[in-house]
Amino acid sequence: MALTSHSWLFLGAAFLSVGAEISITPEPAQPAEGDNVTLTVHGLLGELLAYSWYAGPTLSLNYLVASYIVSTGDETPGPAHTGREAVRPDGSLDIHGVLPRHSGTYILQTLNRQLQTEVGYGHLQVYEILAQPVVMANNTALVERRDTLRLTCSSPSPAEVRWFFNGEALPIAIRLGQSADGRVLTRHGVRREEAGAYQCEVWNPVSVSRSEPINLTVYYGPERVAILQDSTTRTGCTIKLDFNTSLTLWCVSQSCPEPEYVWAFNGRALKNGRDHLNISSMTAAQEGTYTCIAKNPKTLLSGSASVVVKLSAAAVAMTIVPVPTKPMEGQDVTLTVQGYPKDLLVYAWYRGPASEPNRLLSQLPSGNWIAGPAHTGREVGFANCSLLVQKLNLTDAGRYMLKTVTLQGKTETLEVELQVAPLE
Repeated sequence: MALTSHSWLFLGAAFLSVGAEISITPEPAQPAEGDNVTLTVHGLLGELLAYSWYAGPTLSLNYLVASYIVSTGDETPGPAHTGREAVRPDGSLDIHGVLPRHSGTYILQTLNRQLQTEVGYGHLQVYEILAQPVVMANNTALVERRDTLRLTCSSPSPAEVRWFFNGEALPIAIRLGQSADGRVLTRHGVRREEAGAYQCEVWNPVSVSRSEPINLTVYYGPERVAILQDSTTRTGCTIKLDFNTSLTLWCVSQSCPEPEYVWAFNGRALKNGRDHLNISSMTAAQEGTYTCIAKNPKTLLSGSASVVVKLSAAAVAMTIVPVPTKPMEGQDVTLTVQGYPKDLLVYAWYRGPASEPNRLLSQLPSGNWIAGPAHTGREVGFANCSLLVQKLNLTDAGRYMLKTVTLQGKTETLEVELQVAPLE
């Protein structure tokens, strides 16, 4: 009986042998797209007349890849033939340059001389060479504990996905926010420690591809606002300075981004937007409370810290400094008193020795002052003991003396020599 290319395909229904031992295994076992694969057949018995290969779940003509007549070597392609398949004389099927679409169930049907058929099943899984995935974020700059982070791993392949954070496998605390397929990562109320570089990786048994990193910034703070002295020593509530010494106060905080700074002195804003404040020459006028306010423009939060700056006990010694130091005829000069006693009861200025009765004026803490015999009408006294002399003339040059009396009755006398330069 001679067989044509397809006539024998319909004989098997009546003579199908059950309990067939045919098995099919792909070589290589885990092929990548582009590989040459052989579906190797095991367990063929007896003298066979023909083979028929199907790429599908049933023995349907629509799934027929090719039929092969053993005696003649004739091969006839079927509807499912892709142009890459060829049947070997031993019944195996070669597929040249497999593609992912070649994946699926394969069935081999054989026909022997008794016109009996046997069927063997196998499965082929072709793994694609994976393209680089891309991580997409709902936002790359988020506010801590307020915003939600959502990262999506975009890839055309249905391959497995794993995540990396700063080059390392993603911590389990973050992985708990993954979707069922692992491709979406969600973190409600994102934390600062979750700022960094995120990558996703797709993989299968023959290929792996990792995305470029996407960098996430998490804004927070300011927190733990503090004032440091000279950038190294943490200040307490009070800083004591010697007279005429300098001081730098630094404002620090935990914040992202770096906050904006506002300084205030005794509740009054200063024109200083930097993270530090300089006091170049400490006097009684600089005594008070210094406050730093840190404002984060991203979180819209702020914090503050304050210190009290005072003259130390050693700074109580009084000095008199003319301002300007060398005034000219016709100018005003202020005999500025630095370090005057805080418990002042009364003070008096004199032209010449304080023992002489040519007193200029007497200043009381209430602000009242009494002109003395030497008062010319051009002198004005202030509550801090300083004396203003207006429209100097050459006769104003000479020795000036200040006498102070405290509430405890302590008396102190100080003098200064005033020089007046003539007009040229």
